[in-house]
Amino acid sequence: MGKWSPLVAVCLGGFILLVDVTIVTIALPDMARTLSASLNGLQWVIDAYALALAALVLASGSLADQIGRKRTYLGSLVIFGVASLACGLAPTIEVLVIARAVQGVGGAAMLATTLAIVNVTYHGRDRGIALGIWGVVAGAAAAVGPVAGGLLTEFLGWRWIFLINIPIAIVAIWLTTKVVTESNNPHAKGVDVPGVVTFTAGTGAVTFGLMEAGQHEWGSGRVLGWLVAGLAILVVFVVLQARSANAMLDLKLFRQLSFSVILLAAMAFSFAAFAYTPFMSVWLQQRLGLQPLAAGLVMLPMSAAALVIAGIFGRHMHLVAFRYTLSLGLGVIGLGALLLTTGDSWIVTLPGLAVAGVGVAVTGQALPGAIMATVPHHRAGMASGALNTFRQLGMAVGVAVLGTVVAHAPTFESGLETSYVVSGVVGLVVGVIALAVVTSRNTVHNPKVEQVLGTEA
Repeated sequence: MGKWSPLVAVCLGGFILLVDVTIVTIALPDMARTLSASLNGLQWVIDAYALALAALVLASGSLADQIGRKRTYLGSLVIFGVASLACGLAPTIEVLVIARAVQGVGGAAMLATTLAIVNVTYHGRDRGIALGIWGVVAGAAAAVGPVAGGLLTEFLGWRWIFLINIPIAIVAIWLTTKVVTESNNPHAKGVDVPGVVTFTAGTGAVTFGLMEAGQHEWGSGRVLGWLVAGLAILVVFVVLQARSANAMLDLKLFRQLSFSVILLAAMAFSFAAFAYTPFMSVWLQQRLGLQPLAAGLVMLPMSAAALVIAGIFGRHMHLVAFRYTLSLGLGVIGLGALLLTTGDSWIVTLPGLAVAGVGVAVTGQALPGAIMATVPHHRAGMASGALNTFRQLGMAVGVAVLGTVVAHAPTFESGLETSYVVSGVVGLVVGVIALAVVTSRNTVHNPKVEQVLGTEA
């Protein structure tokens, strides 16, 4: 087989991993109808996947370094494929949520290994080409998601948005066994199991508490109990990280304020740009009566604008200081959210989605470079993992918070309007913070960092 066969193998896995982030959104109303699911249940379909990704991507990278990247990638494909089958056959919303969490486990390992395999397989000019192709595949997956979700849901049923992953995973497994060479890090430290457990439990409890606020009052014992428990567990996580010899996240990195603010920007990026899309999908289909494919096409302007802007300006963005691209990108995302509104026609969503897409392109390309410019070269992998973790946390927390906003509103439309405002404010405020705090330097001295930057271009 040709030299690009390993790239095809990892791109197949990367595609199904990333397309599943957006493809589900369009199918939510049909899931609700088939499984008699509440809005809270639909939120968990999104958040179970995002939380599993957030909790395990750092640990998966450590595991891959230790036992082998090919072995970990193959295992992740098997887990993802089996979980996709379980999602497609789920008889209840509870089973679907559990299967989505397992899918996220496989997705986290895929996210941690695909680029690592590319980096060790290709060198020099070939590596640049491979990373560029991977970036195109990643962007295409995000763009295709809503339309593919609409097509599959409308003509085959929502279960096929998961079942379609199985043949792709099988091909990826077969190809990986044939063409990908095993690699590992002989000096890798063990997986920080206590860190993984406490981080997962803490973030899960906080997210559950935020979602419960949609069903109960904020001051109720149930809501406060979950929030306090989650925060307490996260305090334990911090203590463990400070004392662990193989911590999943080096707390010393947070001593540099820019590092902390960039991770905050990563959370705000996902919150402000994407957390309202599940509720927009419900509005388009249940309130305006659009079919799934039409709803997917309505939501396409964001990803289309992002792809166009990234394609035209992406290679020149490194010439501008990260503090400016981050603040500009988040500000434009915030402006796009504030332009969104509800009405009697889907047309009112198009300007806001297109503007937000411009901000998505700018911010998405700035975040990896910004985080790498704040860490020493031997922490590049950890910084990249932390960035992915906080992006997924932003989605999970955003869906939970906005779901509560919608649940407590007098009407669904007024709640959706308020969720747009909240998203807009988050983008604008964190954009201002980034402008004030993030360092102006764009210099990255580590060759490994340059590789990571290329993956997001």
